[in-house]
Amino acid sequence: MTLPARRTPAFSASFAATAEAHLDDVYGYLVYLTRDRTLAEDLAAETFEKALKLWKRFDPRRASARTWLCQIARTTALDWFRSEERRHRREEAVARPEAFEAALSEGLSSELEAALGSLSAGEREVIALRVLLELDGEEAARVLGISPTAVSTRLSRALTKLEERMTVHV
Repeated sequence: MTLPARRTPAFSASFAATAEAHLDDVYGYLVYLTRDRTLAEDLAAETFEKALKLWKRFDPRRASARTWLCQIARTTALDWFRSEERRHRREEAVARPEAFEAALSEGLSSELEAALGSLSAGEREVIALRVLLELDGEEAARVLGISPTAVSTRLSRALTKLEERMTVHV
């Protein structure tokens, strides 16, 4: 995955450094959401194009760059999922467990993969943000557009379900 080409003078050195530092996290998050590497690459490119256009408005006092980029990535992915002409691709991507595996770190057991695959997209998303990307509760809340308390509740419920499903699969 590479960053968008430097096509405008607005592509500042600070944006380039920030984007490069968080490229893998944004791409991994999108792979996790879409369960499709090719689609995730397209959405990541679109995410960084949007971020470039919005860079002047980025305020590090409101959110970290990673959180801000994940918010843009999530919105970009949700926009894609809402588009009518691609609805069929979404259903196909959700049904492909091998793409889900690629989004996770290597070495996951098949039992864990099966258990994660049995969770809802929302449950997997909160686990991705808090566990895989290691965002704190407030950062995850900003990405999801919910309160930190709701993040904690969702995470707790998702992990409980995951544990139950792991017991079933073991």
